[in-house]
Amino acid sequence: MKKQKKSNKEDSIKEYQKKKIAIILVIVLILLYIMYTIYLLVREPTNIFTIEEGKIYKEETVVGYIIRKETVVKGENYKNGMKRIKAEGERTAKNEDIFRYYSVNEETLKQKITELDTKIQDVMTNDKNLTSIDMKSLENQIDKKISDINTIKDVTKLAEYKKEINELVTKKAKIAGDLSPKGSYLNQLIEERKKYENQLNSGAEYVKAPCSGIVSYKVDGLEETLTPDNFNALTGEYLEKLDLKTGKIVATNEESGKVIDNFYCYVATISSSEEAKKAQVGDKIKIRLSNNSEVEAEITNTINENDEDVVIILKLKNQVEELINYRKISFDLIWWGDSGLKVPNQAIVKIENLDYVVRNRAGYLSKILVKVTRKADKYSIVDSYSVEELKKMGFSNEEIVSYKKIYLYDEILLNPNPEKIEQY
Repeated sequence: MKKQKKSNKEDSIKEYQKKKIAIILVIVLILLYIMYTIYLLVREPTNIFTIEEGKIYKEETVVGYIIRKETVVKGENYKNGMKRIKAEGERTAKNEDIFRYYSVNEETLKQKITELDTKIQDVMTNDKNLTSIDMKSLENQIDKKISDINTIKDVTKLAEYKKEINELVTKKAKIAGDLSPKGSYLNQLIEERKKYENQLNSGAEYVKAPCSGIVSYKVDGLEETLTPDNFNALTGEYLEKLDLKTGKIVATNEESGKVIDNFYCYVATISSSEEAKKAQVGDKIKIRLSNNSEVEAEITNTINENDEDVVIILKLKNQVEELINYRKISFDLIWWGDSGLKVPNQAIVKIENLDYVVRNRAGYLSKILVKVTRKADKYSIVDSYSVEELKKMGFSNEEIVSYKKIYLYDEILLNPNPEKIEQY
């Protein structure tokens, strides 16, 4: 009996140990599963890509030299200093005054006119007999002009307002001279002012626009060099010898101005890309400027200097005014752009000259034949083949029926193993 009880007790201990071991194994398996699941969650974002609609470009970043049709205008009295009539970037018609040079002793004459204005105003202020309706009307007009002038920022309009105020003040003074007992003294001051004003105006040299366009005072001396009439001389070596700094704003000139043709400008650039070597006159491409705007451009000239570099002249019709400040810029040359189902190139595997991706649907992997319509450095645009295309490629009817297409939001593997892809 004692031996039997001892045997039963040993059996119970063994059974308990077996259950304990089983429980431990289950716990270990669960922990391993959890760790594996966490690993997959961490790994999948870098190994799986979700297909979306996107756009790819074939582009390169280059520097370009701005070429414009521009006419420099300079008068004889440039040593006297300049006063702008047309502001920087303002449009002008042919034969309009765009700036003038100061007359000799202009500051002295202006000072004398200011002193006379003060004397005239004092006489009119102290004479209580000046009460005509015309006087009141002029005073109201002058007050309104002075009030409006505080809201004006345009330099040209500001000059016009000041001129109108001076004319009203002079007119008021003439009326005051007729009404006032001190009229002879007032008229004497007015005549003296008129004499100085005539000297001021007659001594000034006004410079007119030789053609219509945009007025600029950023004259850098390259207006006769970087011109549309000189394309054949614009070799890469010549452009680089200009030693211009990229993105530098052209300094304002205080002695001359110029009128720019605002309908179009040109950009000369140097490239060694395959696209540049294949470029043809008349090709339409796009460029992306530093302000991130994309501008259409047409190739007007190509100069093949050697086996490596090509000078390309681009014609721009938009953003012309934005480029007035510069002579050399950095921009993106966009040879082409395409949109569609965008996938990373590292997800595409080539087998027997055909392109495949590996699709993952709930852990089930399948090999999908895709048509690469465009390929850039990092991404491609893909599509599915049509039945007609598959027939021309030699696929059988059975293969065409079982052909799997690629769809938006499909998940595909990155860097699939080429040796295992046939298993999918």
